Amino acid sequence: MRMTDEILREFEQEAPVTRRVLERVPLNHGDWKPHPKSTPLGTLASWMANAPGWTAGVLPGDGIDVAEWEAYATPSSTAELLAAFDRGCAAARSALQKLDDAAARGDWSFRMGGKTLNTLPRIGLARLFLLSDAIHHRGQMSVYLRLLDVPVPAIYGPSADENPHA
Repeated sequence: MRMTDEILREFEQEAPVTRRVLERVPLNHGDWKPHPKSTPLGTLASWMANAPGWTAGVLPGDGIDVAEWEAYATPSSTAELLAAFDRGCAAARSALQKLDDAAARGDWSFRMGGKTLNTLPRIGLARLFLLSDAIHHRGQMSVYLRLLDVPVPAIYGPSADENPHA
């Protein structure tokens, strides 16, 4: 078994759940945020949709300088949001399938203006952004949906709005 097989398997379980959450995002409230220190809904949705493709794009390299990191534009429609997510998921699958064990163990670094902030194995980067970060932001978005009175989809089990087992 290759190192990336387990992450790929988990990603295949988590991505459809994230997509269900993204399907509910009310982009007409793109500037809304639950607290002044919170990320606006549109920015959060855009990051969630684009993170798999971003990860696929940076995974083969040796790192990224976050000073050069460009924010994604807020999609204008749910269809655009989901298309970005679907493209990114396809790219992430391909990147994981191409990553051999030696490359997966290789170092990948976050830098700021040339200064290294953090170094981790590429497999750790994949796990961080394709799983942990996605799950974290999906939880945030489910709270945004609740506060905007948008039905929250079932995630790991029933929500107050949806019971796939009923």
